[in-house]
Amino acid sequence: MTVAKNWIRRNSPGIVALALMVGTFYGVRLPESSAAEIDKLAKDFSFEPMSIALPAGFERQEVRKVNKAYQHIEAWISSVGAGVAVNDLDGDGLANDLCVNDVRIDQAVVTPAPTRKDAYEPFALDPAPLGTSKTMAPMGCMPGDYNEDGRMDLLVYYWGRTPVLFMNEGEKGKPLTADSFTPTELLPGKPGRTYTGPLWNSNAAAVADFDGDGHDDIYIGNYFPDSPVLDPSKDGDVTMNASLSHAQNGGGGHFFRWTEDGYEKVDDAIPQSLNKGWTLGASAADLDGDGLPEMFLAHDFGTSALLHNTSTPGRLRFSEVKSEHTATIPKSKELGRSSFKGMGVDFGDLDHDGLYDMFVSNITTSFGIQESNFAFISDAGSRSELQGRFAEGEAPYKDKSTGLGLAWSGWGWDVKMGDFDNNGDLEIVQALGFVKGKNNRWPQLQELATANDALVPNPQWWPNVEHGDDLAGSQRMRFFAKDPDSGRYHNLSVALGIGEPIPTRGIATGDVDGDGRLDLVVARQWGEPVFLHNVSKSPGAYLGLKLTHPDGSPVVGAEVCVELPDGTKRITRLDGGGGHSGKRSTDVHIGLGKDVRDPVPATITWRDRAGEVHEQKLKLTPGWHSIQLGTEAKEK
Repeated sequence: MTVAKNWIRRNSPGIVALALMVGTFYGVRLPESSAAEIDKLAKDFSFEPMSIALPAGFERQEVRKVNKAYQHIEAWISSVGAGVAVNDLDGDGLANDLCVNDVRIDQAVVTPAPTRKDAYEPFALDPAPLGTSKTMAPMGCMPGDYNEDGRMDLLVYYWGRTPVLFMNEGEKGKPLTADSFTPTELLPGKPGRTYTGPLWNSNAAAVADFDGDGHDDIYIGNYFPDSPVLDPSKDGDVTMNASLSHAQNGGGGHFFRWTEDGYEKVDDAIPQSLNKGWTLGASAADLDGDGLPEMFLAHDFGTSALLHNTSTPGRLRFSEVKSEHTATIPKSKELGRSSFKGMGVDFGDLDHDGLYDMFVSNITTSFGIQESNFAFISDAGSRSELQGRFAEGEAPYKDKSTGLGLAWSGWGWDVKMGDFDNNGDLEIVQALGFVKGKNNRWPQLQELATANDALVPNPQWWPNVEHGDDLAGSQRMRFFAKDPDSGRYHNLSVALGIGEPIPTRGIATGDVDGDGRLDLVVARQWGEPVFLHNVSKSPGAYLGLKLTHPDGSPVVGAEVCVELPDGTKRITRLDGGGGHSGKRSTDVHIGLGKDVRDPVPATITWRDRAGEVHEQKLKLTPGWHSIQLGTEAKEK
């Protein structure tokens, strides 16, 4: 007994250390869903993965050519650009056309959804005869009716040049071809076959009627400042972020206001302290019900912000609003004060209180960089209360991601909310992963995360992240579904067979075949994009709405509020497009639950072409409806 006591006494420091290590491991280990919880929810969903056709004849690459100063971090610089959009480009009444950004060929490609029986040949969007260069690459594709002729055009934004509008001049009823789209400069510049304009490096776009004049405006968010990022003949004239938590030396944002003579660039719309962030995502929604959409800017390296819209027709103006600072909530979890890596954002009413909430993607990798995602849930009692608190600079939102089971996932990117089983609750789909390879670079990145900010802007101080290196390369996209009993969300992606260990970037949703079930399209970074056809066996009822102006354009920002038989409400809006690099269709979709068969009261709020706001109540049967919104709502 004495020997045992002596042994314990001699080894007590090691025993305590081991106990602390074991306790810490279990203390920081992320909560996991049980098999029973996953099986309970997964039975209501089913997706059929389908391949997406891409054009032949383009040379494929595995990493981008970059500025010599970035050569040792070429994989890091090559980590974005995969994107996808879903919309009705050929006017057949279905959102069954895709615009896919494929980084392997550095082309923005128009291609039919694989469910189409009348498929056309996929083709790339060529900016010529506008100026082009070998040092530009498309980063995203934004559908929109930019000339208000009733046909959906495409805006493509790039690294290495300013965005290009591809105006849709295709004939209705005829297959789309490359000749269906005419390239036009968003920002007019010098003519010529070789591009000589500003070297924008854009990674986000949002479309909404920001100034309330009845016409859609455009926001473009840049990541790197104007610089030759993709020019391998240059060595220098580039930078990295000036901080890993409060960087304000990025490319910033640019608004383009609609005018009768074309889009007008506006430079003073948001506070200058926010206008040089490293933008990876942007999304807009009218949060306070005043008819003007607020906007959330997801800035990498800690400068994300919610912007309250105070614009008037012809004048764009936003002011920042922040959560109230308290002693009980870490500053890093407060809206407007976070130092996390904002990567993507979406709006949706997660708790059915008639107010929009926000999901913000961040980097949340255990034993890597473990920040957290944000589920900013509105703490206001009404929209009128929101108006008053916004006017005082306050954003009454609290992050409830931990309690909801949404805080941790991985290296997050795009996020989209949608009701994929039509039960009335929103699911959340999140893209994850960074660089896939064989050589683990987490230790070096962790060292960088603790580096002095004075070193960080210089690329030479960054650790190697080259082709073949790995950072979160095997993380799987998330499909979060809500347990109606506990209110917590559980990840079902592996159970549903849609969680391949491949880095994903852009996520788009739309009902491509008109069956009332939302489909998914996922853009993968350096991998094949995938179409996930929703074939859920027994979904609930739904309301699908095509809301258009008399000229045929979608009424971006139109809001629909449906009252269900149990007295609860569901709200959503016609999203003009936002997030990271995925753009949902401009149809409106609301799940009603399995017990709804009769018409439901629906209130539609919209702004007409004259800038006037209207509200009208309708009784709508479950299913699809086409409604024209002028001075009144008329079903077509």
